[in-house]
Amino acid sequence: MLVLGLDSSTQSLTAVVLDAASGRVVHQRALNFDRDFPQYRTRNGVLSHADAAIVHAPPLMWVAALDRILDELKDIVDLSQVAAIAGSAQQHGSVYLRGSFPEVLAGLRPDAPLVDQLAGVFTRATAPIWMDSSTAEDCRAIDAALGGPLETQRVTGSAAYERFTGPQIRRFARSEPGAWQATGHVRLVSSFLASLLAGKPVGTDWGDGSGMNLLDLATKRWHQPALDAVSPDLARRLGDPVEPWTVLGTISPALAKRYGFVATCRIVPWTGDNPASAIGLGLARDGHCALSLGTSDVLFAISAARPAMPPAGHIFFSPTGDHMALFCFANGSLAREAVKDEHKLDWAGFSEALGRTAPGNGGRLMLPWFRPEIVPKVLKAGVVRANLKPGDADADCRAVVEGQFISMRLRAKAAGITPSALRATGGAATNLAILQIAADVFQCPVRRSNVTDTAALGAAVRAAHAIDRAAGWDRLVQQAVEPQLGEAVMPRRDFASIYALLAQEYAALETRELASRG
Repeated sequence: MLVLGLDSSTQSLTAVVLDAASGRVVHQRALNFDRDFPQYRTRNGVLSHADAAIVHAPPLMWVAALDRILDELKDIVDLSQVAAIAGSAQQHGSVYLRGSFPEVLAGLRPDAPLVDQLAGVFTRATAPIWMDSSTAEDCRAIDAALGGPLETQRVTGSAAYERFTGPQIRRFARSEPGAWQATGHVRLVSSFLASLLAGKPVGTDWGDGSGMNLLDLATKRWHQPALDAVSPDLARRLGDPVEPWTVLGTISPALAKRYGFVATCRIVPWTGDNPASAIGLGLARDGHCALSLGTSDVLFAISAARPAMPPAGHIFFSPTGDHMALFCFANGSLAREAVKDEHKLDWAGFSEALGRTAPGNGGRLMLPWFRPEIVPKVLKAGVVRANLKPGDADADCRAVVEGQFISMRLRAKAAGITPSALRATGGAATNLAILQIAADVFQCPVRRSNVTDTAALGAAVRAAHAIDRAAGWDRLVQQAVEPQLGEAVMPRRDFASIYALLAQEYAALETRELASRG
């Protein structure tokens, strides 16, 4: 029995076909949005805009990618053997659709590209994604309506955040009231793509829904005061939240015929890329921790009980139903790449620079805010360097990486998280020099996944779990995830005191800089 996991990230769409019985990855395929769909004119998966705070992507690009990857898969894998499909997508992005969306899905034809059939269904041609930070006014309004940021965090898991879906919806509703009135359905990227597969609008799962500032974590239902703070009649447009392991139904008959799926192939709710990566890394038990080193960097930990999070942190739901403490840093791979490009290095040269510099970097520090940052909250980009000389490529390379991991360490400590081991995923997880710095800063072993997209693997494991829940998470993780992990990168204990001191200096520098910015 085969299952299919899909992951629509910021920059690409990945498919993983998994043999559910053996846990063997049968096939993996990825499409890059910039390279493979140049007609949408994206860079790093997003559209350019004169205002750096506004970051959107074209939802039709995601539709085109889904169509192409399934079309390519049918020539490589017997898709009639796929029993279930689950997926993940970049969190927080929102898609705005006309009231005719259900009829459009029900009327899909197998003989025409999906893009052509869906082109007229959007009330908003572009979709704001997680990198958009243009909603400060809307965040303040939501927090005020709910009793302040701490109360918003207590109820929804996070204070109102510019990148979260609730503020994004509110901004659209107030700035484009005509288009908002024409909007009959709002979906996250995840539930939008799941709806295409199911041939009907489907709800948002708890994991992705908990990144909207709209879900009541205690009840797992929409929090009515939060909905009211965004826009009247929002619940109707969102649909009801769904359990992560619910089977939504079977695949759209048109898509089954177009790609060769069996009519009984089941569709499982898609979730956010971070909850899916937790499963793809085998984080199925209380206390498991991981690093996702991608476009954004993410530190997350599974907790059976709700953790006490500081204001900068978030609480989502894992696909297991547990809580997932999470810190998301907008300046991930794009910050590392900015330093690499500034000094005209390739990635091999970047790694060599890390090897030429000593742990602690001689006290040379960087606050790597190349973009507006989520943690800590920095609305205006601006890199801060301390004791760094202009043009010192080696020191800059180490400073950006050490700065990123020290910032993570400080937030983990504030949340009471002390990892005894970390699992790593994302593009930078293939760089052993970067993983060595992570192991040294956190003073614990780091194992990276050999799967390039753990969110897609996690989606495939979720599909297997949904059709055989009796198997349990532990067996699925042991079969499908553990064999994908590489050898541990061990911490060098001699550097523990160096990083303890550097963390103090970093915290002091950050405090001063944030105070100076007001």
